[in-house]
Parts: sequence; structure tokens; C-alpha cells
Amino acid sequence: MSSKSFVEITQDLNRAIATIRAAAPGTMGGFSTMAKAALEPGALSAIDKELIALAIGVAGHCDGCIGFHVKALVRLGVEREKFMETLAVAVYMGGGPSLMYAAEAVRALEEFGEACQSTASEV
Repeated sequence: MSSKSFVEITQDLNRAIATIRAAAPGTMGGFSTMAKAALEPGALSAIDKELIALAIGVAGHCDGCIGFHVKALVRLGVEREKFMETLAVAVYMGGGPSLMYAAEAVRALEEFGEACQSTASEV
């Protein structure tokens, strides 16, 4: 059994972020605008940009980053091969600690993949 649920992590963080959004709407509105602009497809696809964000989250040892970006990648239909190659680069750049978070990213992919499959089968 895994020690973390990335579905729970992202749900818990969303609740806390909503509290911050209510207390600091200008700052959070600015952050949301920046995120939307940064992730909009251009020379790099939306998947490419989310893979970069995932690699930074892995190298930065950020559970929430892993959860949110893996969830987005699953929604965008990331190919497992691209996902794994991205993790390999993140591990190369971040060493052993990044390997532990890369393993967590694989768990998140499996968890969100199961959640997506469950939702699809319920429809």
C-alpha cells in the first residue's frame, strides 16, 4: 500500500488554495493568469509544458506539483514513454532524491490513471 494519495494531496491543497484565493484575490488572480499564459500551447505543446513542470516538481521534491501536473498530463493524454523519459531527465539533474520523487510521480500517474479509468467506466 502506498503512503500517499495524490488525489487526496491535490484535493487538500485545492481547499487550502481556495482559502488563500479568498484572502489574496489579486495575488492569486495574477498567479492564475501567469500559469494560464505559461501553459498555453505555442512552440511547445501543452503536454511538453506540463512535462517540464513535472520535471521541475520532481527535482524540487514537491508533492503538490507532482500531483497537479501528473493529473494535467493524464487529462491531456500523455504517452507513458514521454512521461518516463521526462522522469529520467529529472533524475539525471536531481540525483537520488529526485529518483524518490520520480517514483512518486509514477505512483501519481497510476493513481490518476485509475481515477480516470474509473470515471470513464462509470459513464
